[in-house]
Amino acid sequence: MLNQIFRKFKVKRRYKDIDPEDIFLDSTNLPGIDYDRFQGHIEKPISTKTFLFIKCLSILVICIFGAKLWGLQVAKGDEYEKISENNRLAHSLIIANRGLIYDRNGVELASNSIKEGTQEFADRVYTAPGLSHVLGYVKYPMKDSSGFFYQEEFKGVSGVEKQYNNLLSGKNGLKITETDALGKTISENVIELPHDGKDLHLSVDAKLTENLYENIKSLALDKGFQGGAAVVMDVKTGEVLAMTSYPEFDPNVVTKGDDREAISKLLTDPSNPFLNRIVSGLYTPGSIVKPLMALGALSEGVIDPLKKLLSTGSISLPNPYDPEHPSVFKDWRANGWVDMRDALAVSSDVYFYEVGGGFQDQHGLGISNIDKYFSMFGLTEETGIDLPGETSGVIATPDWKNIHFPGDPWRIGDTYHTSIGQYGTQVTPLEAVRWVGSIANGGDLLVPSILQGGRAPDQRLFRHVDLPETDFQVVREGMRRGVTGGVAVSLNMSDVHVAAKTGTAELGSKKQFVNSWVTGFFPYEDPHYAFAIIMEKGPVENLVGGPYVMRQTLDWMATNAPEYFK
Repeated sequence: MLNQIFRKFKVKRRYKDIDPEDIFLDSTNLPGIDYDRFQGHIEKPISTKTFLFIKCLSILVICIFGAKLWGLQVAKGDEYEKISENNRLAHSLIIANRGLIYDRNGVELASNSIKEGTQEFADRVYTAPGLSHVLGYVKYPMKDSSGFFYQEEFKGVSGVEKQYNNLLSGKNGLKITETDALGKTISENVIELPHDGKDLHLSVDAKLTENLYENIKSLALDKGFQGGAAVVMDVKTGEVLAMTSYPEFDPNVVTKGDDREAISKLLTDPSNPFLNRIVSGLYTPGSIVKPLMALGALSEGVIDPLKKLLSTGSISLPNPYDPEHPSVFKDWRANGWVDMRDALAVSSDVYFYEVGGGFQDQHGLGISNIDKYFSMFGLTEETGIDLPGETSGVIATPDWKNIHFPGDPWRIGDTYHTSIGQYGTQVTPLEAVRWVGSIANGGDLLVPSILQGGRAPDQRLFRHVDLPETDFQVVREGMRRGVTGGVAVSLNMSDVHVAAKTGTAELGSKKQFVNSWVTGFFPYEDPHYAFAIIMEKGPVENLVGGPYVMRQTLDWMATNAPEYFK
C-alpha cells in the first residue's frame, strides 16, 4: 500500500526540467568558481514561444525580400533593364542646319557658321546691310539648367526668317553615345540623320538695296530726318527688287542675344529701328495721291484734262462765322494756268482743291468719290506681301472724323485737304508703290512678293482697276512732265526716262516737320519698275529729301546695274 502511494508521489514529482531553486551550492565550493567563465550562473533555456516568434519574423523578412527581388527581376525586369541601358547609352539631338538665303543674283545673305568647340549647332550669320527688316532674325535652340533642349529648333522671329520658317527649318537627327562606368565615351552612332532646311532665293538685289540704304542713311544724318525707307517693285510680276528701312538693327546681335547693352539701346531707341517702315509704317502721303485724284476726276467726268484752272497761290471761301476773315487755302506757290498734266507736273494744290471739293463754277469729286477711288487703288487694304507685320492705310472721311473728332462736322476744307493727301489719310510705302505700279501697267494692282520670280502667274493679280487706258496715259504723261520740267526735275537723266510724283506732307502742331516723298516708274516708254521713297520727319526748312535719294540711286544703277534701265 505504501509502495503504491510512493509510486504515485514519485510520478507526480517527475520534472522534465530542474527548477533553479532546486539546485543548492555547497558553500565550500564557492572559492573555486570561475565567474569569468560564467561558472556559478543559473541559465534558463529559451522558451518555445520566443523561438517561434523569431522563426516567424525571419520567414516574414525573407518573404519581403523575396517579393522585392521578384518585382525587380521578373515583374519590372524589362523596364529596369531599359533604364540601366539608357544610363549607359545617351541619346542626343543633332540640330539640323537652317536653309541659306540668297538674293536674286546668288549673293549669300544669311548663312551658317560652325565654330570650333562643343557647340551643338551652327551660328546664323547675316551679311547684308540694309536688309535686316527683310531677312529678320532667329532664336537659337535653347536648353534648360539640366542641359536638356526645351526648344529643339531654330525659330524665325521676323522677316522672311519668320515668314518662311517651315521651309528654312530642317529636321533634327539623333545619335547614341555609349559610355563606360566612368563616363568615358566608347562609341557614337547616328541612328537618324539630320536633314538641313531648304534654301531660299529672294527677289531683292542686295547691292541695289545696300545703295538705297546708304543714301537714305547719309541724308538722314546730314539733314536731320528721323528715318527713311525705299521700295522698288517689278510692275509686271510684283517682285520686290529692293526694300530697305532706316534705321535698322543688326540681326547678328539680336540673334546671338548676349550683348544686353546693345539690345537695350535698340529697344529704347525713339526712332524705332525694329519697325519695317515699308510694310508697317503709316505716313501722311501728301501730293503723291494727286495722280489718283486725277484718275477719279477723269473717270467721273469732273473735268476735261485740257481745261485750265488758275492758281494765283490760294483760293478763299467765305467764312459764315466771321465774314471779315475768309477761309484761305494756299498753294505751295502761284502756278498760273494749268491743265491736268501741268497740275501733276508742278503739283498745284489749287487745281486739286477745285477738282476734289469744287470751287465756284468748277465741280469737284466730293469726299464720297475721293474715298471710292482711293479705296479702288488699295489705300485701305493690305497688299498681301509675304512678310509679317503688314498694316493697311486710312482714308479720312466723314465717318472717320466722327469717330476721332465727335461733334465736329465735315467741312469743305476737310475735302480740300484730303484732295492733296493731307489731313487724316495715311498710307504705307508698299501701298504707294503698288498703286504707282498700277498706273504704270494700266490698272493691275499686284500682290508684291519677296521671292524670286514672284507669285505664280495666276496669283499675282490682286485686282484690276478697270479705267480707260486714255485716262492712265494722261496721268503717266503728267508724271513724266514732272521730271522733264516740274517738281521732280532732279530725276531727269539721259540714261533712263523716269516718270515721277513728289509729295511733301506737313507734320507737327506748328507744321515744323515734313515727310518727303517721291514715287514713280521707269523706263517711261515701257514701264518695268515702280518705286516709292519716304524721308521721315525732317525739318520743314530743308529742301532736300526723297528725290535726292532716288537720283543718287539711279546714278549708281546707271554704272553698276544698267540692265534695269532696259
